[in-house]
Amino acid sequence: MEQIEVDGLRIAYQRAGHGPPVVLAHGYVGDAWTTWRRQIEDLSDEFTVVAWDAPGAGHSSDPPEFFGMADYADCLASFVDGLGLAPAHVAGLSFGGALALELCRRHPRIPATLILASAYAGWAGSLPGDVVEQRLRQALIVSELSPAEFVDALLPTMFSSSTPPDVVREFGASMLAFHPIGFRAMARALSEDLRDAVPSIRIPTLLIHGDKDERAPIKAAQDLRASIPGATLVVLPGAGHLCNIEASEQFNREMRRFLHQQPRSVER
Repeated sequence: MEQIEVDGLRIAYQRAGHGPPVVLAHGYVGDAWTTWRRQIEDLSDEFTVVAWDAPGAGHSSDPPEFFGMADYADCLASFVDGLGLAPAHVAGLSFGGALALELCRRHPRIPATLILASAYAGWAGSLPGDVVEQRLRQALIVSELSPAEFVDALLPTMFSSSTPPDVVREFGASMLAFHPIGFRAMARALSEDLRDAVPSIRIPTLLIHGDKDERAPIKAAQDLRASIPGATLVVLPGAGHLCNIEASEQFNREMRRFLHQQPRSVER
């Protein structure tokens, strides 16, 4: 794991491979390696794959507690610039998908393409108001629990019931290291309404979604596809919210196919 200072924050990240840069942004639980290991290992044969620990997660330092999605997007842009990766293919999962949308709005020169997995236009942009309130309230409550209680509260919603137990346990172990301050910041940022950021996207976009996703309903992906010109939606049968882990082989095939369709002008 490597580290870089970005806007006064210590950002940890994983980097592997050579070729066009692919930047990976994880969800609001877990970290870069546990979330994206299967993509880092698979795609690094022909791409420079970089996965960050978002501020407030993994080995990165905590941001101010009221760090909003705009702040996360500015930080990610500075991170990409600091590593000399722009323009880059940007892939975001869940929270990371919402972050990628805000990155496009605030820093359109950074992403060459988008891959949005299990994504929302923010909770408020994709879910009913009462669900948004319930989720944010739950997030603030579970942030005060012990690590084991935190995992017990959220892990069951991350995978479908058919996921091998060892895969679930591995991800659950990474959640034990959650940052209460960082988790609250990401939950508040994710609760925003980012629908205004969507129609202006004019870069190639791939949406990947599991049809057993309990957290991001398939309608969220369908709405994004309808609002992003030319976007493609791939549905992974039987996969839950962490579809990149649960159906990693198919996920990687779809991701690689999409990347192969793009010009290699972002070669490094």
